[in-house]
Amino acid sequence: MTEPTTLRMGLIRKKPAWTDEAFRSHWRDRHGPLVAQLPTLRSYRQNLVLDRLQRGIDFARGPWDFDGFSQLRFDEGAQADAAFNTGELAAAIRADEERFLGGLHIVTVAQTEVVALPPKPQGLLKRISLLRRPIEQSEDDFRREWKVHADHVRRMPGVSGYRQNVVTAREFVKGTPCGYAELPIDGIVELWFENTDTLDAAFASPQGRVTMAHALTFLSEITAFVVEEYRVV
Repeated sequence: MTEPTTLRMGLIRKKPAWTDEAFRSHWRDRHGPLVAQLPTLRSYRQNLVLDRLQRGIDFARGPWDFDGFSQLRFDEGAQADAAFNTGELAAAIRADEERFLGGLHIVTVAQTEVVALPPKPQGLLKRISLLRRPIEQSEDDFRREWKVHADHVRRMPGVSGYRQNVVTAREFVKGTPCGYAELPIDGIVELWFENTDTLDAAFASPQGRVTMAHALTFLSEITAFVVEEYRVV
């Protein structure tokens, strides 16, 4: 497992009037290059949602419905705040967001790579899942059990890559910090498989069943999305 890396993630909904193709094109070809101009930005990924099926898991799905997830890395958290809140470029980014986005929540996460991706991950199926702990469970207990869960996932067959993103800060409205009650997401999973058959087989395997039995002990919701990852920076 790697040492945690701090990322800023956007949970994105397009405006209802925008088609999927128009949203995809604008996000990738117009908005992406605009954000890429931020001087302290070190990495930027766009994850376009392709489907919203649970795929391989029999678990309660949360109310979340997003069209995409952005992942941005800066050298320091303060640099991210300054980049998006001050200057002409920040104003241009906000204006463009208002043009094509119907909803945008921001979470800061501590990312840990549990299963390293192969050198050339292109073509792999990627799934992003949002996690929520039971009401009676503490944040510390969730984080402790999720570390245990990493060992279960590591032993599953067919896992090409696995990252855990622990949510450390939230903005229900971009630029305005909020509490857990307003954005109750505890963690975000990134999982890679060769294809959907490999995914289904992994969760149907004996170790997959053990893994999901453990998930039931510390999670109340898993909301899964298959995504297409695009590297902007």
